[in-house]
Amino acid sequence: MTQPTPPGQGGQPYGQQQPYGQQPQQPYGDQPGYGYPQQPYNPFPQQPQPGGFPPPPPAARGNVGLGVVAALVAALVAAGVYGGIIGATEHEIGWAAVGVGFVVGLAAGKVGGPNPAVGVLAAVFSLSAVYLGQLVGASIVIADKLNLDFTEVFFDHFDFVQEAWKHDADAMTYVFFAIAAVAAFGSAKRASQ
Repeated sequence: MTQPTPPGQGGQPYGQQQPYGQQPQQPYGDQPGYGYPQQPYNPFPQQPQPGGFPPPPPAARGNVGLGVVAALVAALVAAGVYGGIIGATEHEIGWAAVGVGFVVGLAAGKVGGPNPAVGVLAAVFSLSAVYLGQLVGASIVIADKLNLDFTEVFFDHFDFVQEAWKHDADAMTYVFFAIAAVAAFGSAKRASQ
Protein backbone atom coordinates (compact mmCIF):
# COMPACT_ATOMS: atom_id res chain seq x y z
CA MET A 1 0.00 0.00 0.00
CA THR A 2 1.23 3.49 -0.83
CA GLN A 3 1.51 6.13 1.81
CA PRO A 4 -0.05 9.44 0.85
CA THR A 5 2.37 12.37 0.89
CA PRO A 6 1.21 15.38 2.81
CA PRO A 7 0.79 18.57 0.77
CA GLY A 8 3.91 20.71 0.37
CA GLN A 9 6.41 17.81 0.73
CA GLY A 10 7.28 17.36 -2.94
CA GLY A 11 4.49 14.99 -3.94
CA GLN A 12 0.90 15.30 -4.96
CA PRO A 13 -1.57 16.63 -2.44
CA TYR A 14 -3.29 14.05 -0.32
CA GLY A 15 -5.85 12.08 -2.34
CA GLN A 16 -4.56 13.14 -5.79
CA GLN A 17 -2.05 10.43 -6.59
CA GLN A 18 -1.40 9.86 -10.31
CA PRO A 19 -1.62 6.33 -11.64
CA TYR A 20 1.68 4.73 -12.57
CA GLY A 21 3.15 6.12 -15.88
CA GLN A 22 1.09 9.32 -16.08
CA GLN A 23 2.53 12.77 -15.70
CA PRO A 24 0.88 15.08 -13.22
CA GLN A 25 -1.11 17.88 -14.85
CA GLN A 26 0.42 21.30 -14.35
CA PRO A 27 -1.73 24.09 -13.02
CA TYR A 28 -3.10 26.62 -15.53
CA GLY A 29 -0.50 29.00 -16.90
CA ASP A 30 2.52 26.74 -16.40
CA GLN A 31 2.50 25.26 -19.91
CA PRO A 32 1.48 26.43 -23.39
CA GLY A 33 -2.17 25.98 -24.09
CA TYR A 34 -3.13 26.14 -20.39
CA GLY A 35 -3.64 22.42 -20.07
CA TYR A 36 -5.21 21.94 -23.50
CA PRO A 37 -3.41 20.32 -26.42
CA GLN A 38 -1.53 22.89 -28.50
CA GLN A 39 -3.23 23.71 -31.81
CA PRO A 40 -1.18 24.57 -34.91
CA TYR A 41 -1.12 28.28 -35.72
CA ASN A 42 -3.42 29.25 -38.59
CA PRO A 43 -3.18 32.94 -39.57
CA PHE A 44 -6.25 32.67 -41.82
CA PRO A 45 -8.91 30.73 -40.00
CA GLN A 46 -11.84 29.86 -42.21
CA GLN A 47 -15.14 30.82 -40.75
CA PRO A 48 -18.06 28.67 -41.84
CA GLN A 49 -20.53 30.35 -44.12
CA PRO A 50 -24.26 29.80 -43.99
CA GLY A 51 -24.81 26.19 -44.92
CA GLY A 52 -21.68 25.05 -43.10
CA PHE A 53 -19.25 25.38 -46.03
CA PRO A 54 -15.97 27.26 -45.61
CA PRO A 55 -15.43 30.32 -47.82
CA PRO A 56 -13.54 29.85 -51.08
CA PRO A 57 -9.79 30.47 -50.90
CA PRO A 58 -8.56 33.92 -51.92
CA ALA A 59 -7.78 34.40 -55.59
CA ALA A 60 -4.28 33.20 -56.27
CA ARG A 61 -1.75 35.42 -57.97
CA GLY A 62 -0.41 34.01 -61.15
CA ASN A 63 -3.59 33.68 -63.15
CA VAL A 64 -2.39 34.47 -66.67
CA GLY A 65 -5.91 34.92 -68.04
CA LEU A 66 -6.81 37.50 -65.42
CA GLY A 67 -3.45 39.16 -65.97
CA VAL A 68 -4.24 39.57 -69.66
CA VAL A 69 -7.65 41.05 -68.85
CA ALA A 70 -6.11 43.43 -66.30
CA ALA A 71 -3.46 44.50 -68.82
CA LEU A 72 -6.11 45.11 -71.50
CA VAL A 73 -8.27 47.23 -69.19
CA ALA A 74 -5.23 49.18 -67.99
CA ALA A 75 -4.11 49.70 -71.60
CA LEU A 76 -7.49 51.13 -72.61
CA VAL A 77 -7.61 53.48 -69.64
CA ALA A 78 -3.98 54.55 -70.10
CA ALA A 79 -4.57 55.13 -73.83
CA GLY A 80 -7.45 57.47 -73.02
CA VAL A 81 -5.42 59.41 -70.47
CA TYR A 82 -2.40 59.58 -72.78
CA GLY A 83 -4.58 60.77 -75.64
CA GLY A 84 -6.11 63.42 -73.41
CA ILE A 85 -2.63 64.67 -72.46
CA ILE A 86 -1.59 64.83 -76.11
CA GLY A 87 -4.83 66.59 -77.04
CA ALA A 88 -4.43 69.15 -74.26
CA THR A 89 -0.75 69.92 -74.94
CA GLU A 90 -0.68 69.18 -78.70
CA HIS A 91 2.65 67.40 -78.09
CA GLU A 92 3.78 63.84 -77.51
CA ILE A 93 5.26 63.57 -74.02
CA GLY A 94 7.85 60.91 -73.20
CA TRP A 95 7.06 60.55 -69.49
CA ALA A 96 3.42 59.93 -70.38
CA ALA A 97 4.48 57.02 -72.61
CA VAL A 98 6.56 55.67 -69.73
CA GLY A 99 3.48 56.01 -67.53
CA VAL A 100 1.39 54.04 -70.02
CA GLY A 101 3.90 51.20 -70.01
CA PHE A 102 4.28 51.28 -66.24
CA VAL A 103 0.53 51.14 -65.58
CA VAL A 104 -0.07 48.33 -68.05
CA GLY A 105 2.86 46.30 -66.74
CA LEU A 106 1.92 46.88 -63.11
CA ALA A 107 -1.64 45.66 -63.67
CA ALA A 108 -0.48 42.64 -65.66
CA GLY A 109 2.24 41.65 -63.20
CA LYS A 110 0.19 42.08 -60.03
CA VAL A 111 -2.64 39.91 -61.32
CA GLY A 112 -0.88 37.66 -63.82
CA GLY A 113 2.09 36.66 -61.71
CA PRO A 114 5.63 35.77 -62.75
CA ASN A 115 4.82 34.03 -66.04
CA PRO A 116 7.10 35.55 -68.76
CA ALA A 117 4.16 35.63 -71.18
CA VAL A 118 2.50 38.22 -68.96
CA GLY A 119 5.41 40.64 -69.41
CA VAL A 120 5.46 40.12 -73.16
CA LEU A 121 1.71 40.68 -73.43
CA ALA A 122 2.01 43.77 -71.25
CA ALA A 123 4.63 45.15 -73.66
CA VAL A 124 2.38 44.44 -76.66
CA PHE A 125 -0.63 46.02 -74.96
CA SER A 126 1.42 49.09 -74.02
CA LEU A 127 2.49 49.51 -77.66
CA SER A 128 -1.16 49.35 -78.66
CA ALA A 129 -2.09 51.78 -75.89
CA VAL A 130 0.51 54.32 -76.98
CA TYR A 131 -0.66 54.05 -80.60
CA LEU A 132 -4.31 54.35 -79.62
CA GLY A 133 -3.49 57.24 -77.29
CA GLN A 134 -1.70 59.06 -80.09
CA LEU A 135 -4.71 58.55 -82.35
CA VAL A 136 -7.02 59.85 -79.61
CA GLY A 137 -4.75 62.86 -79.12
CA ALA A 138 -4.66 63.55 -82.87
CA SER A 139 -8.46 63.29 -82.99
CA ILE A 140 -8.79 65.79 -80.16
CA VAL A 141 -6.45 68.24 -81.90
CA ILE A 142 -8.23 67.83 -85.26
CA ALA A 143 -11.65 68.22 -83.64
CA ASP A 144 -10.51 71.43 -81.90
CA LYS A 145 -9.05 72.92 -85.07
CA LEU A 146 -12.10 72.07 -87.22
CA ASN A 147 -14.71 72.79 -84.51
CA LEU A 148 -16.06 69.25 -84.70
CA ASP A 149 -17.03 66.73 -82.09
CA PHE A 150 -14.29 64.30 -81.00
CA THR A 151 -16.48 61.23 -81.52
CA GLU A 152 -17.31 62.34 -85.07
CA VAL A 153 -13.64 62.75 -85.95
CA PHE A 154 -12.47 59.57 -84.21
CA PHE A 155 -15.22 57.19 -85.32
CA ASP A 156 -16.47 58.63 -88.61
CA HIS A 157 -13.09 59.75 -90.01
CA PHE A 158 -10.74 57.21 -88.46
CA ASP A 159 -8.88 56.66 -91.75
CA PHE A 160 -8.18 60.40 -91.97
CA VAL A 161 -6.87 60.37 -88.36
CA GLN A 162 -4.53 57.47 -89.19
CA GLU A 163 -3.23 59.28 -92.27
CA ALA A 164 -2.60 62.41 -90.21
CA TRP A 165 -0.77 60.29 -87.61
CA LYS A 166 1.43 58.68 -90.30
CA HIS A 167 2.24 62.09 -91.73
CA ASP A 168 3.24 63.49 -88.32
CA ALA A 169 5.10 60.38 -87.07
CA ASP A 170 8.83 60.89 -86.66
CA ALA A 171 11.69 59.09 -84.94
CA MET A 172 10.58 60.25 -81.49
CA THR A 173 7.17 58.67 -82.05
CA TYR A 174 8.82 55.27 -82.35
CA VAL A 175 11.11 55.98 -79.41
CA PHE A 176 7.98 56.49 -77.29
CA PHE A 177 6.73 53.08 -78.44
CA ALA A 178 9.99 51.46 -77.35
CA ILE A 179 10.01 53.29 -74.02
CA ALA A 180 6.46 52.16 -73.26
CA ALA A 181 7.20 48.53 -74.16
CA VAL A 182 10.35 48.39 -72.00
CA ALA A 183 8.56 50.08 -69.09
CA ALA A 184 5.66 47.63 -69.35
CA PHE A 185 7.87 44.56 -69.44
CA GLY A 186 10.02 45.78 -66.55
CA SER A 187 7.14 46.83 -64.33
CA ALA A 188 5.30 43.55 -64.98
CA LYS A 189 8.40 41.64 -63.92
CA ARG A 190 8.89 43.72 -60.76
CA ALA A 191 5.20 43.66 -59.81
CA SER A 192 5.00 39.88 -60.06
CA GLN A 193 7.71 39.29 -57.45
